[in-house]
Amino acid sequence: MKLILAIIKPFLAEKVIQNLSTQCIEEVNIREVKGYGRQKNYLESYGENEYSLAFVPKVEIAVWVEDEFVDAVFDQIIQVSRTGRLGDGKIMILPADQAPLL
Repeated sequence: MKLILAIIKPFLAEKVIQNLSTQCIEEVNIREVKGYGRQKNYLESYGENEYSLAFVPKVEIAVWVEDEFVDAVFDQIIQVSRTGRLGDGKIMILPADQAPLL
């Protein structure tokens, strides 16, 4: 079993989840996160004040998948969430032990 973590732009989260419903997945968790990557931080001026927007809002989608379905789910997430612009996010595949159901 593998854990796929995808950190994507918030406006794409619903579309990714809808497309994942066609895949064989064990469980999906979603949470709002903040961070930055290559774009680093930037400042936005509002009147005479500057506001630091160092942490960009993102959505983290955690998907538990059986080994034979990892490639299909991985490809599906990339296909839906890639815009080709800076800040699209990251996707990682991690090993996960199967936990007993509660």
